[in-house]
Amino acid sequence: MAKSFAELEKSHPCFGSHGATTGRIHLPVCPGCNIACRFCERSINTTENRPGVTGRVLKPEEAVEIVGKALNISPEIRVCGIAGPGDTLASNNAFKTFGLVGEKFPKLIKCMSTNGLLLNERADEVIAAEIDSLTVTVNAVDPKIEAQLNDYIIWHGKKIEGEEGAKILIENQLAGIKKICEAGITVKVNTVLVPRINGNHIEEIARTVAELGADKYNIIPLIPSAKLKDEPAPNCAEIEAARRAASQYIELFLHCNHCRADAIGVPGKSEFANRVYANFRSVNLEEHFPHG
Repeated sequence: MAKSFAELEKSHPCFGSHGATTGRIHLPVCPGCNIACRFCERSINTTENRPGVTGRVLKPEEAVEIVGKALNISPEIRVCGIAGPGDTLASNNAFKTFGLVGEKFPKLIKCMSTNGLLLNERADEVIAAEIDSLTVTVNAVDPKIEAQLNDYIIWHGKKIEGEEGAKILIENQLAGIKKICEAGITVKVNTVLVPRINGNHIEEIARTVAELGADKYNIIPLIPSAKLKDEPAPNCAEIEAARRAASQYIELFLHCNHCRADAIGVPGKSEFANRVYANFRSVNLEEHFPHG
């Protein structure tokens, strides 16, 4: 059974509003992705501190060793998370990894992030994997707006562009969130704030996901990159306006650290990734795991 939201507030470093005192490990086992966000640039390096970046890609079988090494260095780790660097539902890697890690480290909280394209059809698998918290990135609930943030989706082997693809993405995100919430799993929704595009849409997103049962809402300021590299990052006033709009409907998550897909340690206090992953070789994302 998934841990309750109250339990997560005590143990999960991302849910306690008092500040992180426990740690997490992110396992980069899911490099492939099935949507093309215009601001996303997956990368293998050890220097950038943002989502979609890892210093290496692991196989599920390697994850158990990595978790063991991390716990030896940082025993305050309570959460095992999988957040990319691609999408966790675009392959079976996350489920395989959680199964293997869960056998050896059953007390770790299991946390997963997804773009939600396959969430509706894979919801039963998420529930069966006994995920304790799920984060879904929803950048719009209007296909016209979503199509400005996402070029296309890969849907059952077919590339679908523009508003048609955006409509499919949104429908699956919302239906999937509803199923997961009804199963009693804590759901956090992330939205990347791009003021020119979805700045006036935040209230509608927050209202919609709150009605579906989502517990927390996290507004992530755009990090200009990829096709939106020339788009200005939101300023403080724009972020505050978005937060005010959303807070009418749902509790806000206010201490996101833009964690890498291979982060290890206590957020904002300690990072051990380079030490733990030192002997694992890097691989090229697109060579080994092509987009889509």
